[in-house]
Amino acid sequence: MRPLAAYATLVFDCDGVILDSNRVKTAAFRQVALPHGEAAAEALVAYHIRHGGVSRYRKFEHFIGGILGRAPDAVLLQELLDRFAAEVRRGLLECEIAAGLAALRATTPASRWLVVSGGDQEELRWLFSHRGIAELFNGGIFGSPDTKSRILGREISAGNVAMPALFLGDSRLDYEAAAGAGLDFLFVSGWTEFDEWKSLQKVESFPSVAGLKSLISGGEFGQ
Repeated sequence: MRPLAAYATLVFDCDGVILDSNRVKTAAFRQVALPHGEAAAEALVAYHIRHGGVSRYRKFEHFIGGILGRAPDAVLLQELLDRFAAEVRRGLLECEIAAGLAALRATTPASRWLVVSGGDQEELRWLFSHRGIAELFNGGIFGSPDTKSRILGREISAGNVAMPALFLGDSRLDYEAAAGAGLDFLFVSGWTEFDEWKSLQKVESFPSVAGLKSLISGGEFGQ
């Protein structure tokens, strides 16, 4: 990993990196699935945690087909998506924003900042505007239904992600998307639900940091 100021572009995941929102979404998945039975709800929660960073669209498609054993059902899928969005909105407005986010922006004035998240893109843009942090991300705020890999590929091709670039994430998928697109990777561990991240780190040798504030306070990187 290069010194932070050397990166032309910084790409941030949202949940668990910018916002302490992983638990909000985990609780929402459980609540939305409960009408279909407690076992189904717990199975969805386990799938959600195991596939951190995957969009809600794919997770609810798996819920319908892989957990409930039903044929594809567009009406049920939309119902689940709508209920999930309603459940998470309040929590996303109240959850903690990463300490030091604005100060970190001030230390990287020449870098382009983007959000590339598994969260719903329109919801993310609305949320960041309401919470007063949208202006920090001059490269744009992007999310599902497009995958992180597709977003990165598109934005690299468009010249919006200039190299060298660093992806700051908290899931296996974040690492895989960054590596696949040729970005350096920094794992942010403080709010992650990915329990096996240290095992992955031993294999892939990426640096880690507890939170964004450490990047401006001289904190040490884990390796």
